[in-house]
Parts: sequence; structure tokens; C-alpha cells
Amino acid sequence: MSSSEKQMEEHIHSILKSIGEDPDREGLRKTPARVREAFAFLTRGYRMDPDQVINGAVFTEDYEEMIVQKNIDFFSLCEHHLLPFFGKAHVAYLPHHKIIGVSKLARLVDVYARRLQVQERLTSQIAATIMEKLSPLGVGVVIEAEHLCMRMRGVEKQNSLIITSTLLGAFRTRQETRNEFMNLIRPQG
Repeated sequence: MSSSEKQMEEHIHSILKSIGEDPDREGLRKTPARVREAFAFLTRGYRMDPDQVINGAVFTEDYEEMIVQKNIDFFSLCEHHLLPFFGKAHVAYLPHHKIIGVSKLARLVDVYARRLQVQERLTSQIAATIMEKLSPLGVGVVIEAEHLCMRMRGVEKQNSLIITSTLLGAFRTRQETRNEFMNLIRPQG
């Protein structure tokens, strides 16, 4: 175990004590290690490189119609309270002679979701990366999320949903492109 991992466990031990728990009781003895491991997993996006995630899966193709991947499940941690927020990401782009492997859009969502985040930044980071790596005619990203920092504490609003969007290129400048995207991600039924 590295010195920073050991230090993190010591801090978690101290937090347990400060809230009035006995960190040495049976059920909590291994909690500092479990929390350290959980945080390493939940923040693995810091150790992910978008280029390695894409891994060369960009292909030349004479296709310039909208490509949409919707309902990409994601989980993140609010940087203000370290509480989860989670939901669905909808990602679209208008290729300009380059397409990306279909799994790569979902993997890019994870690169940025698995960091301490605010939903607004998460939305724009995904869109900016696709724009940079593919040079498409446009990119649209819409994220719908539930925030436990709003449900479990503070205002305690149980059915609120936060929706953010980033629209670049043709998604921003062409109303018909934006409308097509919004219609495609609208819940069916």
C-alpha cells in the first residue's frame, strides 16, 4: 500500500471517530480500506486518457448523417458534497468523414463521469472531446441526472431531475439539427 493510500485510510478512520463511531468495532474495522478502494474505483476517470479509451477506433467513412447513442447510464460524484449523481447521457454527432466505434462514446462518458464533477462541466467535457477527436460537423450532449445531494440533504427534493446540454457546431447553429436530436432522444411511448 502506498503512503497516500495509508494516509487516506487514516483520514477515513478519523472521520468515523469524529461522527461518533468506534472505527475499531467489528463492522467498521475494514471500512477505511473499503472506502479507499471505493473512491479509487469511483474516481478512476482521473487515470483514464481519452486517446487510450478511443484506442484508434476512428474510421474514415463517407457518412454525414446524425449518429446518436442515447440512454448511456453513468454514475459520478458531486464535487461539492462527494455524494453521487447519476442518470443518462445522450450523445450525438454529425460525422465529417470520420466515425468512432460505438462503444467509445459510452467509454468517453465514463472518462469524465468517474471524476469529482459538476454536471455542467461533465456535459461540456464530453462534447468538447468528441469535437476535438473527430472534427465532426457538430456535437450534441444532453445529460439527465438525479443528485443525491439534493435528495438526501439540503432541499430534499425527491423527484427533481437536472438536465444540461452542450450543443456545438451544427447542433448550435441549425435549428433543424437541434430539433432532430431532441426528437430522437425524447422518451418513446
